[in-house]
Amino acid sequence: MSPLIIIIIAAVVIIAAIIIIVLKNYHKVGPNEALIISGGKKRTITMPDGTTRQIGYRYRIGGGTFVRPFIEQARILPLEIIPMDFQVTDAISTNGIRCTVKGTAEVKIAGDDNAIHLAAEQFLGKPISDIRDVAMRTLEGSTRALIGSMHLESINKARKEFSQKVLDDVGEYFANMGLILLSYNLKEITDPSGYLEALGKPRIVEARRDAEVAEAEAARDAIIRSAQAKKEGDIAKIGAETEVAEADHSFDLKKADLQKSLNMKKADADFSYELERHKLNQQLKSEEAKVKAIEKDSAIQLEIKEIERREQELESTVRRPAAAEQYRLESEAKGMAEAKRIQGIVEAELLDKVGESEAEAMRKKAEAWNSYSQPALLQMMFEKLPDLAKEMAAPISKVDKIVMVSNDGKMGTSKITGEMASMMSQLPTVVKSMTGFDLEDWVKRMGGQAEVKTSGSAKEEGGKKKE
Repeated sequence: MSPLIIIIIAAVVIIAAIIIIVLKNYHKVGPNEALIISGGKKRTITMPDGTTRQIGYRYRIGGGTFVRPFIEQARILPLEIIPMDFQVTDAISTNGIRCTVKGTAEVKIAGDDNAIHLAAEQFLGKPISDIRDVAMRTLEGSTRALIGSMHLESINKARKEFSQKVLDDVGEYFANMGLILLSYNLKEITDPSGYLEALGKPRIVEARRDAEVAEAEAARDAIIRSAQAKKEGDIAKIGAETEVAEADHSFDLKKADLQKSLNMKKADADFSYELERHKLNQQLKSEEAKVKAIEKDSAIQLEIKEIERREQELESTVRRPAAAEQYRLESEAKGMAEAKRIQGIVEAELLDKVGESEAEAMRKKAEAWNSYSQPALLQMMFEKLPDLAKEMAAPISKVDKIVMVSNDGKMGTSKITGEMASMMSQLPTVVKSMTGFDLEDWVKRMGGQAEVKTSGSAKEEGGKKKE
């Protein structure tokens, strides 16, 4: 292993060790705790009374700090609220009454510098139960002492003032320990002799008496008021009944007068109604006659309008479409006749021109043929023979597969060659049928002329030899 690698490994190990030491010695506490770091050099602090002293620790409330290893030590001082339920038994008041007092209190270590210094010196490293015991003994002693300086009934009546006296009395004691009393409440005060209960009995009897008297007076007043109200009610009832009777009499008289007047008006109304009904019947009949006449006139007018509507409907749906159809047919006939006439003229002119063109072409072709000599014509024909043979053999070239069945023992390939030769032997016949030229006869004639020339030249050569 090279020295460089050893150095790198050592550096990594040292860095890791430093990180582990830092993480291990970095202490954190919550906001309800104070971290007391003891060790290291001493510091001088000033107390609330102006005196100075040296201490060998530092503290931090909440958060975290680094504790130097092997030099400093960190411990936690709780700052949370410590609830307490206390009971003071056999306490003797000023008037010699034994009593038992129960209550609740809440205490904690104060958060100022002086309180933390005092609490750290007295409670650091101790559990919360020890702090509770110290505070409990102080509260019980102060409560017992204050009970001995007051009458029991005063304590029972003025519990709030008693609590405030306890707060004031133990405040100095708690401050010397770095504690603070947050609350103090009395829940129950009892005495075995029943002194407090006896004190309440006269008040209870007095209250009952006053309640009975008040109830009797209320009943008396209620009876008197009930009788008076009944008397006034009867008088009012009689007066009301008299007024009701008078009102009924007056009502009956007025009702009779009204009925008489109503009957007279009703008779007049009935007569007027009948008369008016007859008049209305006459008017109604007259109006009905007028309505019937108007209905007849309306029916006549409606029938006339219906006839006019039908006439217009006939005109629009039958006559006008028929005239339009006749005009369309006539126009189409005229147009077709004119188109046929023009087409005939065009076709005639076209036929004339086509005829002239074909005649001119035939004439030129005839002149060209006349200008050709017989060898040239034969050469042209021979040039076309391969194409003609190719077209004749074209159907066979498109056949994918040929199966030859032979009954005479000959090979199939020789038969295919024979068939092709037979097909080619028909070529002069095809040429004669298409052009009228007898190729086979021409070949024979050309062969005869060649033989004649050959025999003649042989005779001439024999004569010459003889000569």
